Amino acid sequence: MASSLCENCSRLVKELAAHLRRICREFEQKIRDVFRELCQCTCFRVTPERSLLRRETQEFLRPLHEDESQLLSQEGLQTLTRLAASENTDLQMTAAMYYLHVSHHLKSRLPDDFMEPVMTLLLSPDLDVQKTVSLALVNLLVKNNVCKELVIEMGMLVPILELFQSGDGTAQCHSCACVAMLASSESNRDAIIVDGIIPLLALAKSYDPRVQRNATWALLHLTHSDWSTRILCQAGGIPVLVLLLQSSDSEVQFCGCTALCNIAAIQEHHPKLLSIGGHYLLKSLLTLTSSSVQKNSAQACRCLQTLSKNVLIQEQLMELDCVPPLKALLKTPTAAWTEPAMTLLCALSAHPPNHDCLVSEGLLDEVGQLLRHHRSSSAAITHGCEIVTNLSCSGGGQQAVMESLCLSGLLGALLSPALSDDTLLHVTSCLRHLMTWDLLRCNLSATITAEQVLGLVKLSGQTHKPLLSYNCAAITSKLEMTEEIFALLRPHYSTVSQYLLVFLQKKDVKFQQLGIVTIFNLKKDGDFSSLLADSELEVQLDKVHAQTEETRRLLQMVQPLPPSPVNPPLSQTKH
Repeated sequence: MASSLCENCSRLVKELAAHLRRICREFEQKIRDVFRELCQCTCFRVTPERSLLRRETQEFLRPLHEDESQLLSQEGLQTLTRLAASENTDLQMTAAMYYLHVSHHLKSRLPDDFMEPVMTLLLSPDLDVQKTVSLALVNLLVKNNVCKELVIEMGMLVPILELFQSGDGTAQCHSCACVAMLASSESNRDAIIVDGIIPLLALAKSYDPRVQRNATWALLHLTHSDWSTRILCQAGGIPVLVLLLQSSDSEVQFCGCTALCNIAAIQEHHPKLLSIGGHYLLKSLLTLTSSSVQKNSAQACRCLQTLSKNVLIQEQLMELDCVPPLKALLKTPTAAWTEPAMTLLCALSAHPPNHDCLVSEGLLDEVGQLLRHHRSSSAAITHGCEIVTNLSCSGGGQQAVMESLCLSGLLGALLSPALSDDTLLHVTSCLRHLMTWDLLRCNLSATITAEQVLGLVKLSGQTHKPLLSYNCAAITSKLEMTEEIFALLRPHYSTVSQYLLVFLQKKDVKFQQLGIVTIFNLKKDGDFSSLLADSELEVQLDKVHAQTEETRRLLQMVQPLPPSPVNPPLSQTKH
């Protein structure tokens, strides 16, 4: 049969047909290859057992948004157990994801039976499964949904520590967080310290900030007991923790600094802390005191304060010019910064060799400013009083106190309604001490105001608070009894007489003596002498005098004293 196509068209049709046959053969081969690979996968090996497991999994996933009783049903536990034990990593991941979901929504304790599949999943050969279930475990531990001791008892620590060696940052991050939470329980620390200390120290030097943060967090927990702290130090933990103070991550800095603070609290570790050359630890801590992160600055001060109990460390701190950065913290408006700095400076001021340096650095000027502002916390004022008391004993200390705002700040604090009785006791003790110095007594007498005198008299009258009352009365009695002071006291003579009467009636000789001295000083004013005449106070004064004479007579009977103007013979004594 002859073709109706020309030679050229016939050729083109033949070529197209050949091309289509070739494409069909290639497509057929591709389909065969794909199905061959699919058939090799266990997903397509449909066995009765696998079909049942798949149906159970579908049923199991339905209650994800139901209440806890549905999430933690006995049927669910059986399915979890089968999924976790499956060789199929997808099914294992399903179980791990279920635990992760539970860890986000569970509000009660996870039943102990549900921990068995967690152990199985931690042992999975698939790293993604391990990462997922370890994150779920972290969440459960943080929320106290599982017992930390049970985790250790079930042997989960071993696979958790093995994740340290995975080389995967996420796996290491989750496992470190698990260890940190487990280490927060004292009974678990022994188990962790044996096998976990060396890898934790290694991960604390990780370049991954998440891993470093959680590893440092775990190390911090290990410093909460003496035994684990000792093992940590023996394993070379101190140099690692000191280096962490230079970290760019503020949380790593805080955990490292807090761990060092805990170590510094144990005297036996001080030599190792100081063994790092060039005062590196103290320099790093001083640098950290200037951190813009409030809690890091405060923690560095606390660590230095703990270390400063060692006299050698105090000397090194003074050599490192530690006062300026600490003074700078006193100028901040936040108590969270000022209090730790004041605590450290107070510790330094308790060491007499430091007095001249602290005075010359102008510390009293800053303390005076702090005392002058009543917004300062009670703790800052208490430490400020101790600093003033300590430094006033130095050569130039009294002059520095007088030139600063310390005296006016202390007197002003007496009028602050926000201060507790305990803080007022520190303020009045400091003022009573300063009144023993002539220079300061004259200055205070010349600058005290009517309002401040009223405050002293009122506090003196609170005789149900003996120590506070005594301090204030002692300050009043030591004032320079000039006409100006008498003018300030006259409106309050009635109140003064009342508390003096109580003092004379006390059995405590200290109060009686203060009452007598105060009466002697005030009798220089005619108005007080007139008030005293024939008063109940004068009657009580005569009683004290008679009791004193009787006591002296009885003492002479026991052990006679040689006659003198002070001790006349008994025959000359009026009875």
